[in-house]
Parts: sequence; C-alpha cells; structure tokens
Amino acid sequence: METQFQTMMKEKSKEAIRMTGAEALVRSLLMEGTEIIFGYPGGAIMPVYDALYSFQNDVHHVLVRHEQGAVHAAQGYARVTGKVGVAIVTSGPGATNAVTGIADAMIDSTPLVVISGQVGSLLLGTDAFQETDVVGITQPVTKWNIQVKKAEDIPGAIARAFYIARSGRPGPVLIDITKDAQFANLDFAYEPIKYIRSYKPVPVVDTQQIEAAAQLINLSKKPLALVGQGVILGGAEKELTEFLEKTGIPAAWTLLGLSALPTDHPLNVGMLGMHGNYGPNIKTNEADLIIAIGMRFDDRVTGNLSTYATNAKVIHLEIDDAEINKNVHADVPVLGNVKDSLPMLTEKVTANTHDEWLEQFRACYRIEYDRIINKELYPIKTGLTMGEVIHRISSAFKDDAIMVTDVGQHQMMASRYFRFRQTRSVVTSGGLGTMGFGLPAAMGAKLGAPERPVCLFVGDGGFQMTIQELGTIFQTKIPVKIVLLNNNFLGMVRQWQELFFDSRYSFTELINPDFQTIAKGYFIESQKVTTREEIDDAIIKMVNHNGPYLLEVVVEKEGNVFPMVPSGASVSDIRLE
Repeated sequence: METQFQTMMKEKSKEAIRMTGAEALVRSLLMEGTEIIFGYPGGAIMPVYDALYSFQNDVHHVLVRHEQGAVHAAQGYARVTGKVGVAIVTSGPGATNAVTGIADAMIDSTPLVVISGQVGSLLLGTDAFQETDVVGITQPVTKWNIQVKKAEDIPGAIARAFYIARSGRPGPVLIDITKDAQFANLDFAYEPIKYIRSYKPVPVVDTQQIEAAAQLINLSKKPLALVGQGVILGGAEKELTEFLEKTGIPAAWTLLGLSALPTDHPLNVGMLGMHGNYGPNIKTNEADLIIAIGMRFDDRVTGNLSTYATNAKVIHLEIDDAEINKNVHADVPVLGNVKDSLPMLTEKVTANTHDEWLEQFRACYRIEYDRIINKELYPIKTGLTMGEVIHRISSAFKDDAIMVTDVGQHQMMASRYFRFRQTRSVVTSGGLGTMGFGLPAAMGAKLGAPERPVCLFVGDGGFQMTIQELGTIFQTKIPVKIVLLNNNFLGMVRQWQELFFDSRYSFTELINPDFQTIAKGYFIESQKVTTREEIDDAIIKMVNHNGPYLLEVVVEKEGNVFPMVPSGASVSDIRLE
C-alpha cells in the first residue's frame, strides 16, 4: 500500500529538489515505505538524525539502548511483517555492535537494511576517532554492502539495498555513509530498483524437474515433507497446505518453519532436529522419499550426514542454488520460489493418502507422550517445568500469539509446546543461536504487529545480555509480555555438561539479581512465581495487563529438554531420556 509520503513525492518527481545527503537518505527510506527505524545516534551519523527531526510525523524512530538491540528489533519487525527492517547506527563501536545482529539476519534470511555512519572521506584510512572498516568486517555476513562517499550516490544505494534485501532469498544489506556525504547537497530524485543486471534472485522453475519430482511422489510409499522457513518467506503457506492435502504426505518442520502449518493440522507430525519430535527423526531414516521445501538441511536437522535418510530419494525445492547438494544430495532439485513451484507440483501429482504411514508417526507420538510430554506438561514432582508453563501460557493466549524466544532450553521447550493457528507467529534465532536476541526482537515484533499479542520466552542468561532494552520498552510503551524462565543456570550448556561431561558444571551456574527490582526500576509491572498454585492466576494477570509485563517463573534448576539427538549422532539415535 502506497504511503501518503510516497504519493506526494511521486507527484513532485519531475521537480529537482535540492537537499543534503542526510535528508535524501531519510526521503529515500520513506519512498521505500519505511514505517519504523530502530537506531542509536552518534557523531558520524548525526546529520541523518538532524534530518530525522523534521520527519517525525512520517516515520517512527525507536531509540534503543544498544546497537545490537537495534538490529535484533529490526529482525523481529521484519519476521512478523515480511517487510524490510531498518536500523541506523554510528561509526566505529556503533557499527561493530551491530555485527552480531547482521550475522544472525544473514544465516536466518531476514531482510534488513542497516545504515552506518562513517568518518569523513578525507579521514578514511587514518585511524580517525571511531573509524572502523565496517564494510570489510561485514562483507562475509551481508548479502551486499557498500560505502557511499558522495551525496548524489545515496538514493541509488538505498534503492539497490532494499531490492537486494527483499528479493530472492532475503538477507541483510549494509550501507556505510561518510559524514561529508551526509552534509553535502544534491538534486534529489528517487527511482526504486526492480532489476539488477547479472543478479537473478528468483530462478525460473524447470518443468522437467517438476515432472520428475511428481513421478517420485506418485511412486512413493513412505514420503515425508520437511517444511522450512522458505515457505513463510515465499508466502506459500496456502500452496503448501494444498500440496499436502492432495498427496496426504506427513509434514515435519524445521525450527524456522514453525507456524507455516497450523499446529493442529492432521498432517503436521512435529518438529525435526536435535530437540525435535521422536517420530519425524526416527522416520526420516525409514522414509523412501524426502521432500525438502524451503529448508537448507542444517546440521541440527540432519545429525550425522553419512547416516541421514539413507533409504530415501530426495526432492529439494529451494530458491538458492547454493543450498542444492551443499549438505544432502538432491535426486531432483527444483529451483525457484516455492510459491511458484509448489502449485506446479500439486497439479502434476496424483491425489493420495498415506494412512498407514501416517499412523506410524502417531504411534511414535504416543511413545513420546508417555515417556516425555505427559511428564513435562503434567508433572507430579514439586518444581515447575518449562514445558508446563509454556503450555499454559499458550492456552491463555488461545494458541494465537506471536511467540518470541531467546536461545537455550526455553527456546526448544517453547518450540515444542507453544501452539499456533496462523503463520509468521515465531521469531527466534535459528542458525546463529544468539543469546540476547529475544528481548529486542520482541519489541520489533510487537511494533510490527501491534494488533497481535506478543509473548517472549527468555532464560535468565540471555535476558541479562540485552536487559537494558527494558528502557526502550518503557520509553516507547511497547506492550510486550515477557516470561522469564529462571533456573539460575545457563541451562542448555548445563544439560550438555550433565549428559556428556559427567555433570561437571563448569561456570554455568548463575547468581542472579532481583529481576523484580530491575523491572520496577524501568516502571514495568512484574510478578515472581515459585509454585504451581500461583501460576494460572499469574498468567491471567499478565495476559490481561494493559502494557508491558514481566512474569518471572522459577523453574526446576536441572530440568532437561528431551528428546535429544546427541551432537554428531544419527537422527535414529534420538534419546528419550
């Protein structure tokens, strides 16, 4: 939908408008439909912030407390909206503080435009105050980056950045702009980019490969679909459902593919990977056909590659040809956006059911339920478990909230026990596993989807990595619900120490501060729960509170996440205890 600013600027497009590079940057962002900017001012980006002062009615700037928080917040915004997230930082430490978020966005295919200020062009290479080669630093973790030294190059750089960030397989782009380019004048004109020579973001689907894939599917007796984030990024949830329902193929999902298919869909057989469900892991090595849809065969999904899916042919639907045959050989690679390739495949396949094969997944689920799930959700023991808290909170939100997580045991528990009705309901750090991601990402998610409840699950370790963003939540009045699952441990590392290092808990126990006092200092309502008798009333109070809320729940100190595929083991070696 075109904004009022875009309409006005198009009407004036034939006029030459003289302005500074800083103002041209802001106007270029507005021409791309930017609604929210997450940032932190500093010396080398100050001209841009001066220009932003005049555009406060056109764009919402969110002042974070740390540049890492700005990028993670932009990620949260991008993940729930499908739009490009925007972050602005200053040079030197401002730019290097943003690198972790940029790297996280790169591996999780999140569309971002990060703008960093830079020292004046005459000072480049002199080790000037707060000068850092941010282009060199971020080259391995961006889809594209550039340093702009002339004001007249700013609009074109922004146009190219947005096109690259959002097209094909999305990702982060960085634009480093020298201070003199921000001050200098230019005749402003803006032209969005829709094509770059030699850059082909979306491959054309090969109909012969579709025919070959359909033939394998029609002959298969034990097919298994692996659903990744590519379905969500491509907006292909409807196409996925139509394909699955016509073929009757059971579908498992990766961590970032979560919510592409509703939790209660009859063909949804659960999560893949290290802490995924028993059935999808065991049955991977029994399947005669694997249909990978917008996923990259991450090591946490495959386990030992030499023993992975040894009985199966592989069909790989993927937009990025670099992922084809990178980890797992594809017998039939189908390049293209899955929104295009899935309907073509659905048209060619024969309507079918796989009831006996599907029943085997249900039998595995019953085993997992008896051995793990029932004990986690309805424990007899005294201590609260992460799983039961997450399960109850999901129910309180009617299984229809956006779930944001930090990284660790709570992340795996939330992925297992939170439930979903609609897509784009999960914001989590997948490939990089960034502790500290959760709190700022939840801010961005809530600002991106203000009409939906946003619930963050965070551990006591990750919470303290970006805890200063409570100040952003207070100042910006972001009504995110924060559930702190506190076990006074770096829980996932402790679990590995218990299972694989003879319970030698080396520097993983935390002596934590009084989180309630900290919340009070930021004027955020909070409650601490230590017993099962308190939990339901506390959850209702949190859900109904009009504003941000911190619910701290003290859970078992040494609770573990099962099932678990040990690192480097086969998916068939999944442990139930």
